[in-house]
Amino acid sequence: MIDIKLLEYIESFLTPRRAGLNKKILDERTNHFTVAVEDVYQLHNTSAVIRSCDVFGVQNVHVIEEVNVKRIDREIAMGAQKWVDINRYGSTKECICALKEKGYQIVATTPHDDSIVLKDVDVSKPAAFFFGREQKGLSDLVLENADSKLHIPMVGFTESLNISVSAAIILQHVTSKLRDTGVAWQLSDEEKLEKRLEWAKKVIKSHEQIIARYYENDEDK
Repeated sequence: MIDIKLLEYIESFLTPRRAGLNKKILDERTNHFTVAVEDVYQLHNTSAVIRSCDVFGVQNVHVIEEVNVKRIDREIAMGAQKWVDINRYGSTKECICALKEKGYQIVATTPHDDSIVLKDVDVSKPAAFFFGREQKGLSDLVLENADSKLHIPMVGFTESLNISVSAAIILQHVTSKLRDTGVAWQLSDEEKLEKRLEWAKKVIKSHEQIIARYYENDEDK
């Protein structure tokens, strides 16, 4: 449980505009959808996907690093890595199991097999959208464990899109469609409070001293 008084104390060191902005953005955040990237080779692609998640209100990203270990490209992510939660996994199996335990449908993005078109996605179910490597796409393990497969319809000579472009198109569509439903897609009140505290700490450089002073003052009462 979040100490509400501590939260309010820390937020008093933010400008009213900043505190209000945090609350406003959190009202648009969701864990109903999430994204997983599997061993993407190009660093800028993973970073751009994280940026798209922030833009479209997806709070959690899952990065599988079974082959390619990454660091986040700060210039491309444009600070999004501070506001989106990045979950890292050493194997695809570990990631799939973790997401299924949380109740997510595994949605493999692939132009092949029996994949459905983007407009036919059922947004009422919590879903984790998986994106694969630039050249090879998703692994057989993801495809075999997928609850559904999805593709973006294309009418040109080119048969594929850059992974970061695909992620942006899919996220824009499903999050917009989700907000037009009666599905309870927002973060819980407790999750919002946790993020408000976490985000305030990230903005205030001296937050450790401020928290220490709060508890010192509390003990003196």
